[in-house]
Amino acid sequence: MRSREPWRLPAGQSRAVPFLQAAVLFAALCIFARSAALMLAAFLAAPVPAAQTLLHLGQQAVESRAAASAESVPEDVSAPSPAQEADVPVQTGVEQYFVALQPDEARPADAGTVTEQQFGHGSGEKYIPCGAGSIKNNTRQTAADIAAETAQPLPFAIEKDSAAPQVLIMHTHATEDYRLSAGLWFTPGDGARSTDRSINMCAVGRVMADTLNAAGICTLHDETLNDYPSYTGSYANSRAVVQQYLAQYPSIKVVLDVHRDAIERENGTRCAPVCTIDGRQAAQVMIICGCDNGTSVQLPAWRQNLRFAAAWERSMEAKYPGFTRPVLFSYRFYNQDLTTGSLLIEIGGHGNNLNEALYAGYLAAQGLADALLS
Repeated sequence: MRSREPWRLPAGQSRAVPFLQAAVLFAALCIFARSAALMLAAFLAAPVPAAQTLLHLGQQAVESRAAASAESVPEDVSAPSPAQEADVPVQTGVEQYFVALQPDEARPADAGTVTEQQFGHGSGEKYIPCGAGSIKNNTRQTAADIAAETAQPLPFAIEKDSAAPQVLIMHTHATEDYRLSAGLWFTPGDGARSTDRSINMCAVGRVMADTLNAAGICTLHDETLNDYPSYTGSYANSRAVVQQYLAQYPSIKVVLDVHRDAIERENGTRCAPVCTIDGRQAAQVMIICGCDNGTSVQLPAWRQNLRFAAAWERSMEAKYPGFTRPVLFSYRFYNQDLTTGSLLIEIGGHGNNLNEALYAGYLAAQGLADALLS
């Protein structure tokens, strides 16, 4: 019987081959210490193929280690792109007010449709620039007169950190409410009104008051449902409420009547005015400022109110571009004769969901704080 001599050179094979095989084996054993026995067995069984296998495995090991090193690089080594940053909403604190919205699984088969639209600032003779915003002039006042008036300073001064109330927030139409669905739909027959103060205008007013108080502006919030049980007489009811507050707190300089709009197409589709601020969708807002027409609308202090409207518009649009719709300057009363800082503001519309409105209330109050304290 022939004895096995694995290291005997076959006829015609160069003596350089064993040397090469040994060198390769030594390198492989250094790299693969834990699998040395297995590699040696493979080599002994077939010398040349083993060498090729080891070279291949060694190359794979180097590549896998390089890949592992790349994967282990800390995530903060490279800054996220602007697009990635925009996808993550900035945490502001307003999130504590948000509610859970109805998922699409709750959508009824005959649900109404909602469309979204971001309203821009108009141009032409009816629109007067107001910082980055604008004023829509629906009066006979000239553009030059309005521009000159809005360049004047506020007619009052806010006392920061005063214990005496400076601002009153109230709601003539307190029962106006918003969509509670996460998707762009609403329940058929939904009248967009509720006496539940946790989801109607009172909820938005609460966010605004809290935000102003946190900024050092002492603010009161009245949650009287002036439009319930009867919608008729709402403004007479709210006027009496405001007069009571002014009598009790003569320090009040600003009275805000906080509403929401209702934009509806002819086919019944509701429109939600929206914009994106700091990565989160908000309802757009619109200030309404009345003007004296000399007959049916008596507002002797309309110029002072207009200055206030312009200052607030400039502040909001500078702080949050695209957040506002043009200020509506028109022959409207809205009890704006009671102070020189009386305005009505529409926070979104009945097509917006509640969280968009709550966020908008927070943003509007932040802009107001800047305007009042600058």
